[in-house]
Amino acid sequence: MSNSSFTQSERQPSSLLADQGGERSTAVLGGGCFWCTEAVFKALKGVHAVQSGYCGGDVDHPTYEQVCGKQTGHIEVIKIDFDPSIIGFKELLEVFFATHDPTTPGRQGNDVGPQYQSVIFFQDNEQLTISQDFVAELESSGRFANPVCTEIRPAETFWPAEHYHADYFALHPEQGYCQMVIAPKVSKFKKQFYDKLSQS
Repeated sequence: MSNSSFTQSERQPSSLLADQGGERSTAVLGGGCFWCTEAVFKALKGVHAVQSGYCGGDVDHPTYEQVCGKQTGHIEVIKIDFDPSIIGFKELLEVFFATHDPTTPGRQGNDVGPQYQSVIFFQDNEQLTISQDFVAELESSGRFANPVCTEIRPAETFWPAEHYHADYFALHPEQGYCQMVIAPKVSKFKKQFYDKLSQS
């Protein structure tokens, strides 16, 4: 899967717009460690590219070490470049809420810290409305025993993560975290969303 659409953003931060021309839209989601979320969303039909990065903080050009130090306010996120004629934003949210725990503030499993906060950085008013309605439906459905703590926040500067984070699961399948945390999550996701998987 090509990451060519992110060449410019790898050089400098971008103000993300939902419509990038033609059938291209952007979604920015944070659901814990971006190694996990990247591996999930790259497997979907209609997703052109996924890039790990940081959003929501008050430090320019944050590093992974700074973000893990919990002092910058950034959250680990992924930027998803997708074709809305193939997969809609609501469908992305269906996958998002099925593949992480949106009820644990600043935590995903054993990963603890503000950088792991569940969050949607909406890119336009349509994404805002869809996000609010989706969370309201989740709350009323009783699907989760605890309240949904996912934050719904306006788009902010996206800072690309260091290059060694890209395709981390694909490149390091034998690494302990990948085997114990990411592999089971990806396997469960592929069974649940088999009809939405890309064949490439």
